[in-house]
Order: sequence, then C-alpha cells, then structure tokens
Amino acid sequence: MTVFLCGFMGCGKTTSGKLAAKKLGCGFCDTDDLIVQAQGMTIPEIFSQKGEPYFRQAEAETVTGLCGKHVVAACGGGALLNEDTAKACREGGVVVFLDVPFETCYERICGDSNRPIAASSTKEELRARFDARREVYLAHSDIRIECTGSPVETAEQIAAAARKLK
Repeated sequence: MTVFLCGFMGCGKTTSGKLAAKKLGCGFCDTDDLIVQAQGMTIPEIFSQKGEPYFRQAEAETVTGLCGKHVVAACGGGALLNEDTAKACREGGVVVFLDVPFETCYERICGDSNRPIAASSTKEELRARFDARREVYLAHSDIRIECTGSPVETAEQIAAAARKLK
C-alpha cells in the first residue's frame, strides 16, 4: 500500500515519513527528490527555466506513478492541488495529512532558497497559501494527524493509521 503524506512546506513529511517507512517495513521517497533526479535540475532551476506549470505536471506524473507501490511518499506541498493527482492518491493508496501550525512551518521554511515559493513570498502571502492549501489537504486526505509531538511520535501515528486502513 502507498502512504501519501501531504501537508504544507516544512510540516515534516520527509522527516516523519522516513521514520514511518522503517516502522512499516517499506521504502520511502520524497517526490521532490524524484523530480530533481528525473529532471537533472534543482527545483529552483525547474521553476526559473521551465516554470511552475511544468513542475506541477512533472509532480503529478511522479506522484501518480507511485500509486500501488509499497512505499511511504512525501508529496510536495502543492501536489494535491491537482484534482486528478489527489483522486489518484486516494484511489491508489492512503492519504495522510500532517497538520502542523503555520508558525512552525514558517520557522522551518523562511529563507530556504531551495523552496522557490517560500523564497519569493512574504510571510503574509505564505499564510494565505497555507490557509487555502489546508482546506485542500483536509478535503483529500483519509487521515489527519495533528503533529504536536516529535517526528518519532508522528511516525508512530502514521504507521498506526496505515496499518489500520490496510
């Protein structure tokens, strides 16, 4: 079963996802890393040279290609904005929303030059994006985990939820 982790930039999808994959005895992947590897470019390079729509298409193809695989996949923060991608994730696996307060995410992403949207947005713009995306994550997820503890605790909750829905 594929466990798709969704949530805003900096919510801990990669950190908790790696730990959850170990607990579930399966592989882990970060879709942004897969895109970088396939494109031979960093995410900022993709955004500047090919544009965000190109990146979103590559993201959709990458995410849907993981459906049905025995893996925990950390999806990029915008992956579920695409309705077709969100539907494929729900049908091809379990979607887990890592719900983290905006201030926590912001502390983790502000000034991160590897995140083009974070690097080019004000705190207010990011807050508005966070609020809008949170509604999308809630609408498309099977499980919502309120991430108030450590990454290990979050990973345990992810693994428990995945086993329950298996």
